Amino acid sequence: MTPPRDGVAVRVDSPTEARNPRTQDIDRLSTLDVLRLINTEDHLVPDAVAAVLPELARAADLAVSALRSGGRVHYVGAGTSGRLATLDAAELVPTFNAPPDWFLAHHAGGRDALVNAVEDVEDQASDGAAEIRAHAAAGDLVVGVTASGRTPFVVAALEEARALGARTVLVSNNPTAPAPVDVDVLIAVDTGPEAIAGSTRMKAGTSQKLVLTSFSTAVMVRLGRTYSNLMVSMRATNAKLRGRTVRILREATGLGEQECTTALADSGGDLKVALVHLLSGAPAALAAEALERTEGHVRMALSQLAPGATG
Repeated sequence: MTPPRDGVAVRVDSPTEARNPRTQDIDRLSTLDVLRLINTEDHLVPDAVAAVLPELARAADLAVSALRSGGRVHYVGAGTSGRLATLDAAELVPTFNAPPDWFLAHHAGGRDALVNAVEDVEDQASDGAAEIRAHAAAGDLVVGVTASGRTPFVVAALEEARALGARTVLVSNNPTAPAPVDVDVLIAVDTGPEAIAGSTRMKAGTSQKLVLTSFSTAVMVRLGRTYSNLMVSMRATNAKLRGRTVRILREATGLGEQECTTALADSGGDLKVALVHLLSGAPAALAAEALERTEGHVRMALSQLAPGATG
């Protein structure tokens, strides 16, 4: 793909660009009624995401396979889509103690475009291809996120990823159009016309936030970065999180604060080691070895140390 020439307009054929018949009088309403109308539209988003869960599950399984094989997951986007992808990737490190190179975000225009609107960067197909060529490899998964489904920076990145031997996923809000590039999984979320025509930071952006958060969380769960619904892989980097660490241990084991605090100390502050130590009764050193063998999966480590202790 080549970028459009200066001054050339591109017509985007997508439901997100259409006028919403339900909101055509929005500028005649009171502030409260404007908010009610937007909220009514927002209620449509979860059902739209629910309709693509099978495709989202396929994408998550591809990510799990890539990470287990030593590959990485790449998010590619521009504007709102790129900012949401960058946010999701950034939060996986403190939440799940994910290695910082597991999920990488590539935003059109780079860091400057995260906080400022940078003109035309989403139209630079060559930049998208170059970004992936420089950072991705065979065995990785590249996830493109674009409301229109046609952003040149994203499409070119997916084409380059395919050529490198990476698996590919496209997340869009344009279910009426075929994927502009061959991908392994197409996730087309039908959020319909926005409350303000073309303002894809609204329902489309909300759906992308739900898709990305659900996708990455499912991947972390499948990789054993949780125990039950507890964030046992989290990094305790401040006082609030250190307090949460003790609370998680108490909730997972039913033991008192002093026992959990002591177990944490015996485990060098490692929440997972302390958890396996307390649940299995094995010394912290053996708990650490079991976690090492199972790549940090608490239930698998417990099954090795004390069958039946996985609860």
